[in-house]
Amino acid sequence: MIRIRAGSPRGVRSGAVFLAVGTCTGLFLRARRTMLRELRQARAVAGAAQSALLRPLPPRIAGLDVAAAQLSADRGAAVGGDLYEVSATEHGVRLVMGDVRGHGLAALGTAAIVLGSFREAAHDEPDLAGVLRRLDRALARHRRDRNDPSRPAAEDFVTVLLAEIAEDGSLRALNCGHPWPYRLSGTAAEPVSRAEPLPPLGLFPLPAALPAADLGPLRPGETLLLHTDGVADARDARGRFFPLRAVLAQTARLGPLPPPVLLRAVFARLLGHTGPRPADDAAVLVIRNGRGDASGTTPP
Repeated sequence: MIRIRAGSPRGVRSGAVFLAVGTCTGLFLRARRTMLRELRQARAVAGAAQSALLRPLPPRIAGLDVAAAQLSADRGAAVGGDLYEVSATEHGVRLVMGDVRGHGLAALGTAAIVLGSFREAAHDEPDLAGVLRRLDRALARHRRDRNDPSRPAAEDFVTVLLAEIAEDGSLRALNCGHPWPYRLSGTAAEPVSRAEPLPPLGLFPLPAALPAADLGPLRPGETLLLHTDGVADARDARGRFFPLRAVLAQTARLGPLPPPVLLRAVFARLLGHTGPRPADDAAVLVIRNGRGDASGTTPP
């Protein structure tokens, strides 16, 4: 006869505890794997959205050599609120550099609205003032339609720099709260202007008159470097700002560099200053006047 011996109450309790712990551990591991899988998928989707938003620029546009890159401060996704675009139009080569308040996924929708408006208006409008007004109206519609109580409309503002490079190299710009670009000529690196910009888009109505600033010519061999404030305002562990102008001047002493080389040099120095990732999104757009240069490049 087979006897079934009942376990002691202590043994039963111990077994139940081990069973509960094992079940909880299994559930935790499965939940962790699910969350990691969903996080990877979200990052992949965010990366695809960012690639569609900031489309890779061709290396040469209407005789100008071009390179651009953006670094996000958001550790959860490779996206940010910085934006840039360069378009060859019948009115000249037009470009935009902008910075949406905030960073990461929250800023992506506003950046998409501004970029989409620029890509249309840059070809349609005969002057930069018309382009800027189109961007302003598109942002206003976005703010009205967004209807997100957790994010007041007053928070959706964008710094924008619009510029136009004519066939003869003449450079004109409109600036709404954005850092002025640097012109690299020979061994010098100077801001193209020190004038006070207009307020960022979304804070106040645009003035009735919007005359574009004449910034002089971008001569063959000269380089224009546009950046967001995430570059100039980046700080190291001791709170010191990134010395962008000094870095550009040091780089210029090496001779005229192709835009991709200059871009890599600036980001290398920036990350050396801030550490692995800056506290704010950072974007840089480099345009060199390669007109008259058949290859479109200058040996490093």
